[in-house]
Amino acid sequence: MKWLELPQIKWAVPIPLLLALAPLVWWFFRDTWRGLDEDAFEYRRDLHARGAVDYRPLLALTLAVLVLTIQEYYSRYDFYLHVLHKWLQAREDVNPSGWVNLSVYDELYLRTFWGILRVAGYALPLLVWPIFFRGDRFIDFGLRPQGFRDHAWIYAMCVVVMVPVLLIVKRQPDFGAYYPIYKLAGRSWFDFFAWEAIYLAQFVGLEFFFRGFWLRATRAFGAGAIWSMVVPYCMIHYGKPYLEAWAAMAGGVVLGSLAMRTRSIYAGLLLHGTVAILMDILALDRRGQLPSLLAPGSSRRFIFLYWHALIWIAWALALGVLALELRRRRRARLPQSAREAEST
Repeated sequence: MKWLELPQIKWAVPIPLLLALAPLVWWFFRDTWRGLDEDAFEYRRDLHARGAVDYRPLLALTLAVLVLTIQEYYSRYDFYLHVLHKWLQAREDVNPSGWVNLSVYDELYLRTFWGILRVAGYALPLLVWPIFFRGDRFIDFGLRPQGFRDHAWIYAMCVVVMVPVLLIVKRQPDFGAYYPIYKLAGRSWFDFFAWEAIYLAQFVGLEFFFRGFWLRATRAFGAGAIWSMVVPYCMIHYGKPYLEAWAAMAGGVVLGSLAMRTRSIYAGLLLHGTVAILMDILALDRRGQLPSLLAPGSSRRFIFLYWHALIWIAWALALGVLALELRRRRRARLPQSAREAEST
């Protein structure tokens, strides 16, 4: 599919795809959006009746600007190089046999710092919000586990769709060049698991910030809260592959709507984490850099031969969850006598 790399074609490719996807997303979430607007109307009417002003969107968007700006400028390599790298170098010079080993783990230190800054920024509302709104409970920011099992089929459906898409996208040169973000993730199993742990941790923070905190704090916007979140969410993907930045717009709408429908970030977190890990595996596989050494400098190897099987097993399990949900819904529509006969 080299024609996708032609600039005169590539810029327009996402447009018909999004136009085709839009009716499906509207059909699936239209009741969710209507409910959000109705709730927002009642909420604003109550505020008006009490003569009150909701300052939650003001504080939430101010925090968002602060967090995203600091993350953008202080997670860069130049800040790490001129500040943290020098500090680590001084520690190594004092104790050459200590825990700092820049010749081996320099980039991993950079990615660890990147992950810590991401998680700390996304968690900032946990510190600031109670100062201004003591009556708000953080569990209402998408952290309720109730009902997750009932909506697991939505997560499964997204996985069923995304796995074939990833198998197509992995052929794009920019995809293989960009992922994994930690370029030495395939050097050893230690590197791979250390990076994926960092990567998943920042996804926990990201989902809480965008799909939990942001949507709850701006509920006065109704369904518009989802789109107010999607704009910066799409923008944090700038610099990544072009098609992924477009996909972030659609993904933001779907994950945001899913979070509001389930009142939980957990389904979106599972989906986001699953897709991210699969992207890393597929990119490493395309370059022939899947890990085999146990650790950098080690002579011991463990060669895993079933990467592709692992991907298709995840896809098959998702299909199984969908099949069970369809069976449950079919049984629910049957008369009681027919259900009893079917179960015997």
